[in-house]
Amino acid sequence: MTENTEIFLVRDCEAIRIPSGETMHLPKGSRVLITQALGGSYTVATDSGLARIIASNADALGLEAGTAVVAGTAADLDAPVDSAAVWAQLKTCYDPEIPVNIVDLGLVYDCVLTPRPGQGTHVGVKMTLTAPGCGMGPTIAAEARQKVLGVPGVAEAEVELVWDPVWNQSMISEAGKMKLGLI
Repeated sequence: MTENTEIFLVRDCEAIRIPSGETMHLPKGSRVLITQALGGSYTVATDSGLARIIASNADALGLEAGTAVVAGTAADLDAPVDSAAVWAQLKTCYDPEIPVNIVDLGLVYDCVLTPRPGQGTHVGVKMTLTAPGCGMGPTIAAEARQKVLGVPGVAEAEVELVWDPVWNQSMISEAGKMKLGLI
């Protein structure tokens, strides 16, 4: 499967309308065009516009469904959390309209790990969006939270959308700028 692949859904599935973020129903047999397949989710063009299909619904596209990410278990709550692993998880989150992850886009402003003996680590993330009116903000934040919860030792994750400082293109990493053709 590659991007720009036309597929007919093999079962009904829920999707998230872009950019409003509202849930929509795609019936079995619907024709979709995969326009972006990054971070385990799929941006598809439908007859009614763009939508995002999450990894757990990949089987509707005829692909292997992703596994759900769950918070740490009692056995790993005392495991030290690797900050690099948290950042790596955040790099698997993408804006559905931009083929660059939220870290390289410069959307993640802060990531604080607070170990709590016997209770696991709390991870607090502050992030923004490329535009304050983006309806996908809560969806992107929820995806980031779920992925951070999959890091061993993380018991709680909170992702807060903030607007200060205002995002601008200078916040994009060099790798992100190269991907977007800005350098």
